[in-house]
Amino acid sequence: MPEPADKNSRATAKNAGQSQTRRRRDLRRPAGSSPDARTGTMPAAATPNNSRTAPTRRSSWAEAAAVADAQADVETSPEADAAVPSPVPASVPALPTSEPANSRRAVPAEPGTPPSAATVPAAPTAAPQRGASRQAAKLAVADAPVSDFITTPGSFVREQKPRPRGGFRGALFAMTGGAINLGPGPRQREEDELGRRISRQLQGSYNTAVLSLKGGIGKTSTTVGVGLTLAEFRGDAPCAIDANPDSGDLVERALGEGIYQQASPRTITDLLKNIDSVDSLTALARYMHHAGRLHLIAGEQDPEVSDSLTAAEYLRIRKLISGYYSVALTDCGTGVTHNAMSGILQSADNLVIAAGYAVSGAKRARSTLQWLASHGYEDLARNAIVVITDKDEVSSRVDKDAIEEHLSGICRQLIAVPHDRGVADGDLVTLEVLRPETRRAYKEIAAAIVDGYV
Repeated sequence: MPEPADKNSRATAKNAGQSQTRRRRDLRRPAGSSPDARTGTMPAAATPNNSRTAPTRRSSWAEAAAVADAQADVETSPEADAAVPSPVPASVPALPTSEPANSRRAVPAEPGTPPSAATVPAAPTAAPQRGASRQAAKLAVADAPVSDFITTPGSFVREQKPRPRGGFRGALFAMTGGAINLGPGPRQREEDELGRRISRQLQGSYNTAVLSLKGGIGKTSTTVGVGLTLAEFRGDAPCAIDANPDSGDLVERALGEGIYQQASPRTITDLLKNIDSVDSLTALARYMHHAGRLHLIAGEQDPEVSDSLTAAEYLRIRKLISGYYSVALTDCGTGVTHNAMSGILQSADNLVIAAGYAVSGAKRARSTLQWLASHGYEDLARNAIVVITDKDEVSSRVDKDAIEEHLSGICRQLIAVPHDRGVADGDLVTLEVLRPETRRAYKEIAAAIVDGYV
């Protein structure tokens, strides 16, 4: 007689309540503990004598252990959360159940699977839902946009306003101990932009020639003032070369006549005599003078040899300087026809044309640009920087605006240097004693020069 239905139901409920660990332990039970240890096969689960239930085949202990391990790997793998659980392999014994045959779900057998494995208990519904939700969460994380701080780590810190210098903004910043910072004003921002342009890094060595057709209009003072400004803002020291054939005073204007007289008389002529032995910046420094970070090569002071510098000799000096300095200024003296001038113009990257507000100075500056354009230096003339220095404070009869308009149309930029006693006296030029407007003009010239390099 078949077992009562209520007894079979109790057996099924008891089996379903077992944990996965308990079932795996039962499957891995040693063969000696089984009543069928002699055969080495797993005893079939008790199946009610019911014609509707198909008989189950007997599996070996090795197959049962392999199935248990496979189930554990599937349950613990990350892919199992996103996928629907696979049907139980055919080697797992069928568990007794009192459910009617029509409530069990038939699953097609895998290729090569015995026919008895085609029917398995229905898979739980909670696992696919949980796996689907986890898969959706992973997709949401993968599709989420990348945060800006990964590519812009500066966003971790708020941008700090520059400290204002002078004026109402600077006073308010000082009184509040920095608690109120309105940032720099328009003028300070312009000054900072000039400093940025001057300090740009350069690839290679560049040379700017400062020349004029008339003496005494601020050519050497412009060379010193611009050279000191470059030295103040640039990370590398600039070099200034005195190529004036008429006993130039570039070093005296940068150091002061008293200090220069006390120094050893090293000139460009001395450097040319020993140029083959100069193979380092240390060796070159023996023939140079230093006004702070501005390095200078003095011109020849002896009138008998001052005009002996040739174009080839200047090019040798320029080649030597280019190995150690990225920016060089050359004070060319008066005129454009002396011996070294062809070498200077040949190696120049841009020009500064010195001029004055006097009628003669303005006319000669224009004549200089016209001469350059007609002698094969059109690019230098077109990109030249004209600097008008108000050195002598001309009378009100001179129309300064008309002079500026007259010259601005034939050059790249025109910059006016206001009258300043620190420049007009013809002695030492230092940035500390210059008026703010004069220093600003020299910064504009220096920035325009570097603009011509890049």
